[in-house]
Amino acid sequence: MKSIFSIDVEDWFHILDVKSVAPFSEWDSIPSRVERNFIKLLDIFSENKTLTTCFFLGWIAEKYPDLVKEAYERGHEIASHGYKHDLIYNLTPGEFYQDAVKTKDILENIISDEIIGYRAAGFSNTENTPWFFDKLIEAGYKYDSSLFPMPRHHGGMKSSQLAPFKYCNDFIEFPISLVKTISGYKCFFGGGYIRHNHYFVIKNKAYKVLNDNRPVIFYVHPREIDPKHPRLKMNLVRYIKSYGYLNTTEIKIKKILKDFKMTTFKAFISENCNYFNQGEINDI
Repeated sequence: MKSIFSIDVEDWFHILDVKSVAPFSEWDSIPSRVERNFIKLLDIFSENKTLTTCFFLGWIAEKYPDLVKEAYERGHEIASHGYKHDLIYNLTPGEFYQDAVKTKDILENIISDEIIGYRAAGFSNTENTPWFFDKLIEAGYKYDSSLFPMPRHHGGMKSSQLAPFKYCNDFIEFPISLVKTISGYKCFFGGGYIRHNHYFVIKNKAYKVLNDNRPVIFYVHPREIDPKHPRLKMNLVRYIKSYGYLNTTEIKIKKILKDFKMTTFKAFISENCNYFNQGEINDI
């Protein structure tokens, strides 16, 4: 089974729940590093003849439409990461719907193609946002990859669904990949989980997911291949989580792309139409 590699396309200052993050009104004045980092990521994928899914912030897409076009022209899937990185549980159903529609429209106008995928900032759909999936369907999306099936800092929700499944009719959810360990379910395949784990462990746990007949959902952010990017002020624990082992990310990405066959979310759906079972978001 192929796995799926994804990029959450945001800038170095789009870190959640940190008081030192500048308000949205000041973003235009902050020196950006997303262009150089994202193009470098695209080059890494091109060198490894691998296609990925790029979840763009609508704000990034508006400011740097050429990045969206470049990724699309190289064959990558373009998907939505919301407009300005709001945590879902801080939005009303109406606000979330408008945000999801706005970002979808921005991306579709740039590439003149349909956007079908979504990922929430911080995987922040929770038990307190029961309207999340219905609003995505109403906004015209066909799949989501925001379900983090365990509690985490920005949300997450316990779920018995670890494999991709049909939530309602043909709407598909791709939960972030977890592996059962002695101390419970854990993730090894995205962002800080990739940075803070030895590659041998990542590879070993990825095979466990594949042996369970699930695709491994990998994800990174452009800033994570840029060890010299500016730092935000935060407490020591959060600082280590956010900035630890940045110098290892690029090496690990290249090893992942060498060791595992990859595809996009959209292609996985097309190539595995009989794979998905009907499911609900049930507590473990």
